[in-house]
Amino acid sequence: MKGAAKRAPAERPPEALAREEAAAELASLAAEIARHDRLYYTEAAPEISDADYDALRRRNEVIERRFPDLVRPDSPSRRVGAAPAAGFAKVTHVRPMLSLENAFAQEEVRDFFRGVRNFFRRSEDLARVAEERIAIMAEPKIDGLSIGLLYRHGRLALGATRGDGVVGEDVSANLRTLQSIPARLHGEDWPALIEIRGEVYMEKSGFAALNAEREAAGEALFANPRNAAAGSLRQLDPQVTARRPLKFFAYAWGETSVEFARTHEEALARFLDWGFAVNPRSRLCRGVEEALAFYHEIAAERAFLPYDIDGVVYKVNALDLQARLGMVSRAPRWALAHKFPAEQAATLLRDIAIQVGRQGSLTPVAILEPLIVGGVVVSRATLHNEDEILRKDVRIGDTVVVQRAGDVIPQIVAVVPERRPKDAKPFRFPDRCPVCGSLAVREEGAVVRRCTGGLFCPAQAAERLRHFASRDSFDIEGLGEKRIIELWQDKLIKSPDKIFRLDPARLAVREGWGELSAKNLKAAIDERRRIPLDRFINALGIPQIGQATAKLLARRYRSYALWRREMEMAAAGEAEARARLLDIHGIGEDMAADLVGFFAEPHNRAILDDLETELQVLDYEAPAETASPLAGKTIVFTGALSAMSRSEAKARAEALGANVASSVSGKTDYVVLGADPGSKAAKAAELGVETLDEEAWLALAGEPGKAPPSAGRRGA
Repeated sequence: MKGAAKRAPAERPPEALAREEAAAELASLAAEIARHDRLYYTEAAPEISDADYDALRRRNEVIERRFPDLVRPDSPSRRVGAAPAAGFAKVTHVRPMLSLENAFAQEEVRDFFRGVRNFFRRSEDLARVAEERIAIMAEPKIDGLSIGLLYRHGRLALGATRGDGVVGEDVSANLRTLQSIPARLHGEDWPALIEIRGEVYMEKSGFAALNAEREAAGEALFANPRNAAAGSLRQLDPQVTARRPLKFFAYAWGETSVEFARTHEEALARFLDWGFAVNPRSRLCRGVEEALAFYHEIAAERAFLPYDIDGVVYKVNALDLQARLGMVSRAPRWALAHKFPAEQAATLLRDIAIQVGRQGSLTPVAILEPLIVGGVVVSRATLHNEDEILRKDVRIGDTVVVQRAGDVIPQIVAVVPERRPKDAKPFRFPDRCPVCGSLAVREEGAVVRRCTGGLFCPAQAAERLRHFASRDSFDIEGLGEKRIIELWQDKLIKSPDKIFRLDPARLAVREGWGELSAKNLKAAIDERRRIPLDRFINALGIPQIGQATAKLLARRYRSYALWRREMEMAAAGEAEARARLLDIHGIGEDMAADLVGFFAEPHNRAILDDLETELQVLDYEAPAETASPLAGKTIVFTGALSAMSRSEAKARAEALGANVASSVSGKTDYVVLGADPGSKAAKAAELGVETLDEEAWLALAGEPGKAPPSAGRRGA
């Protein structure tokens, strides 16, 4: 997440918030929860426990109920999970793959049963939903990766991850390698179209064997079975996935052409008949007491199960009742996840170190006397931020309680005050980055202190360089994350300007390269020496300044020279320049502070000076008001263009009032075909979308550097 999370202190109750405070906190909660969604669903690297995550969501929901008109378009209550990762085709789920509400206490489970009972009012329903008689299926909650499998006429047609609940990743080729996923459904009584949903997971024994192999090969170890399963399924090479011990449990369904069961129990039986594995520990329970008894039984056996679980899922058994209960926010009313509590233990805190993240955030890390928590040796734990250290009064030398929930980074829960030694030292949070020495600032209302070193700071350099070369920035073909890290570690590119000074001769002699690959990369880099102003601003990776904000800045200042001059004036304390910045609709105090902080650092200004010698930053071109035949049209580019770069073509289209999309759909007006256009050309033909060759595109858009053509000219 770019920028620190900004929200009111958690101890301030939502009912005490003023309207402006509520709006500000909803904005910060949306950003904070989106970050944790990305870490959990996309990167398989969560930083907080489920209980802490749910506390954030509940606070958001309470504030939204109090101020319903302040609900944001990006509210966590309107989405599930996180956006799908890059590298795979995107799949839109016909029926969204929703998340579940979580419960951690027995009373919350009783509330769930009461909620089901109170939902119905007709007398004929009440007997079915009396609290002591509600029939539910209780299933162990597998700690894996949620998957949807689409079968057409009994054959596997598509497999996708959950993603953000609406759009997932197409991992069909990888899923076909799992023996527990049938390529063709057994029997003949299945619907002509059905999406089977379930969990891809890795058993503990398979996980241990995989890590042993990786250790012997000198490769990085996976932290836990869920991370291993997620990493294995997201391999770009299906042969790698095939070698991993992945399994699949079916437990739900999405789109279906016909109804095939009356109860959830019956549906699971049908899944078995069709060739899927379902969890044999699933059980039909009647009433809350039976459900809780099942939970405690499974909890007692948890350590002895062959796979990791993190709780129990309860689902109303009758499908007609499920349909009537429907959904609330991002989750069904008819299901609940009853999570296991986190495991805790006490140990000595030997020191506190500061870790600088890829976006410059300074995170305190507790250095612990090693101990075993949840079967894992723990020697470090997160302290989150300086407020947490002060709130918990954590001191070096204290005995602390450490908590580890599932695969979450261990955290310090509390201090054991009666065991505090007299020489325990309070921790003083640094105001300088421990890596590069730049100022570490904490903006008003923020919970995180952040290094302002930006492009200069080694702790941030690799990530900033990756962002600089990424598709939405300079879009340098062949310079992906792996190569960026390789070249940065070997000191060939330590800052963005060095990308444009790479010597092809030095690259060609490197292992895995060669003259042709070095020449191609150099050509791709040279093609990006002219870049639109908004893309350049976005490429700098200034916290909170993404594509949309970069466009706002480019539209306001028009030229790089004016933008830089205004930012430096604001950084020097000139009130009028800062006021002009804040006058831009969509730029708030915290964004302005990040911009000013970036330009206040001499290191960043020096890098901009170096970039100016290598690049031409194009002035912003306002979209044509009326004359352009492209105004309001949606355009997709595919293949290599010869007259202008892809980035310039996109900028040209936008300047003429067009919308540039990355994929072809029925709403696309034109697909511009360069050399080797690939699958997008076939998609356009399938949908009947008009295609333009480069000559026809130039007739509409005009030659590079020339004025746009007059209205009325059409391409072929």
